[in-house]
Amino acid sequence: MSNRAGSFLWNLGQFSTLASTSRTMRLYPLGVCRTKIVYSNWNPRHLLLNNFDNRMQPSLRFLFQDVLIFKSGDDNFQTKGICTVTALTVNRLLCPRRQPSKESSVFGNGLDKVNFYHEASSKGFLTKETKPTPVTCGKLSQECTSLSDVLDTFSKAPAFPSSNYFSAMWTIAKRMSDDQKCFEKQLMFNHPAFTQLCEHMMREAKIMHYDQLLFSLHAIVKLGIPQNTLLVQTLLRVVQERINECDEKCLSVLSTVLEAMEPCKNVDVLRAGLRILVDQRVWKIERVFTLQAVMRSIGKNAPIALKRKLEMKALRELDRFSVLNSQHMFGALAAMDHRSVTLLNECSKVVVGNIHGCPFKVLLSILQCCRGLQYRNSDLFNGIAAYVATTFDIWKLKQVLFLLILFENLAFRHTGLMDLFMKKVVDEPDFLNMKNIVSILHVYSSLNHLHRCQAREFLEVMAGALTGYLHHISSENLLNAVYSFCLMNHFPLASVNQLLQKDMLSELLQSDNKERNVHRLHMLAACLALDGVPCHKATDLVLPSPPPARLHPNAKVAEGLGSLLGKGRFSENVQLPHNYRIDFEIRMDSSRSQVLPLSDVNVVTSTDVQRVAVLCVPRSAYCLDLTHPRGFLAMKMRHLKVMGFHVILVNNWEVEKLEMKDAITFLKSEIYSTEALPTADVNFQSSC
Repeated sequence: MSNRAGSFLWNLGQFSTLASTSRTMRLYPLGVCRTKIVYSNWNPRHLLLNNFDNRMQPSLRFLFQDVLIFKSGDDNFQTKGICTVTALTVNRLLCPRRQPSKESSVFGNGLDKVNFYHEASSKGFLTKETKPTPVTCGKLSQECTSLSDVLDTFSKAPAFPSSNYFSAMWTIAKRMSDDQKCFEKQLMFNHPAFTQLCEHMMREAKIMHYDQLLFSLHAIVKLGIPQNTLLVQTLLRVVQERINECDEKCLSVLSTVLEAMEPCKNVDVLRAGLRILVDQRVWKIERVFTLQAVMRSIGKNAPIALKRKLEMKALRELDRFSVLNSQHMFGALAAMDHRSVTLLNECSKVVVGNIHGCPFKVLLSILQCCRGLQYRNSDLFNGIAAYVATTFDIWKLKQVLFLLILFENLAFRHTGLMDLFMKKVVDEPDFLNMKNIVSILHVYSSLNHLHRCQAREFLEVMAGALTGYLHHISSENLLNAVYSFCLMNHFPLASVNQLLQKDMLSELLQSDNKERNVHRLHMLAACLALDGVPCHKATDLVLPSPPPARLHPNAKVAEGLGSLLGKGRFSENVQLPHNYRIDFEIRMDSSRSQVLPLSDVNVVTSTDVQRVAVLCVPRSAYCLDLTHPRGFLAMKMRHLKVMGFHVILVNNWEVEKLEMKDAITFLKSEIYSTEALPTADVNFQSSC
């Protein structure tokens, strides 16, 4: 009896230390709770018997199953509007002493005997002898095989922090196929415990560790939870408020999260905060992976000073770059739209030196980034193309075609790889479909590449494959394909006649790309007239006026010609039939040893006059090696030759570097030269 009385008095003393207040919290739509102190009558007997599960201390993170529980009138967490919830507080664990007897009883006025330890355990009350099994992301992802399994585990015994459940679901989802992932996500959204888990996540956002908060936000975004939901926006706000807690690990995770999110007000504000944080801590970043993650996330509109600071940091860390770091640097620079030639050149050397075994996706990503940054490195492109050509048999034709399309965008022509692909197309024409046909024709015509030994077979195979799709192909794709054939001086009559149908022409002239379509139709008409194509519908082709041709005048060339030839001996900006313009025209004798005045040409028979066309050509008219003309320039040279011109190409960027005296010497050597231009450049041929 004395033991029971002593125990009762000791417990009563412990209750006297409890504050006789409760905290009433106002819950706002973003899950932010503000406390309001409310004084109320306090009954220790009632508290002992009925409210063990309500006594929690919000300032502690790991108490009573590590969960912060809120009670309201309907026991539901309100996420809209404002409601009042009450959280009672307990300052210490009750009854920690081991009692000598197996059971300890307390008696009240007319109350029955209550088993204290049994009552506490039934309410989820923890003692030193009973501790919950910790729930971790790794354990959940190993024990559960689906997203619903994780939610079932949560519904049975919710544990703090809720981030473990979201991280586990994302870990499981990564192991699934796309179809299974889509199905599991739908089940996740429909699961009855999913809403409860989201509510727990919003409650705990302010008290969980910052890295757990970021990992949960990352998992939530990757799981496809809509960005405009209250859950995501609440987490974004809390991440903003606590951004000063960010260490290097958190900086990496935060950068990855922002990279995956669409722009919105909270995302923009958070990205602005990240820029400020990075600007302050950039020199303290130790891991190259973190540096690249930051570079990808700060955005293209970041201050140029910050971009340069990140560039300098990356240059300092070059000695620590792994092969993977060098490969990823292309994407990091492209993401923030900053072309650092020095950094790209160094990374290119590493990529080429370790090209063997490089995955297709990495090669594709590097070329896409080079296109976005307008970075052209012939050594890098040659290394990639040579590797693909060497290991050609292990690649799918579709993969090689993707690389060729990117090479065309970069104006790069690798003869070995393109010849191999041509041979493969001739040997396996079943690979061709409507989309592939248009793409292949565009690549080969734009880069002005046909292997002399396989040109006829290749063009016939492509023309036959296109004929099989004439009843299914759109007018735009048909025009693109026929235009590519025109550039390659090949005219499949079935495709040309189909394109010249009235309904096809009407559709092309009413499309959104009318200007481009009109230009290409005029080029088709020029080819039909100048290349001697027997097409009976060519005479009926009536088109709107073409857009004005783009000229690339060069004042230094005009001044040099004036000094060399004198006034009245050349004409400038000459309009020719078929919508062709030339920069300068010179008329010479048949041996090209004497320039004739324009006024005296009428007294000279046409057979004694050689017309010379001087074309001022930009870099973009050539392939990357700056010696091989691209498709349109080659076609223009071919047509000018048919019209009786001798063509002289003057490279704008080279003349601009010359002094006037040297420019005049260069023009003199070109104008009075008796050497004909190589036919390979004009007739779409390469060495066999």
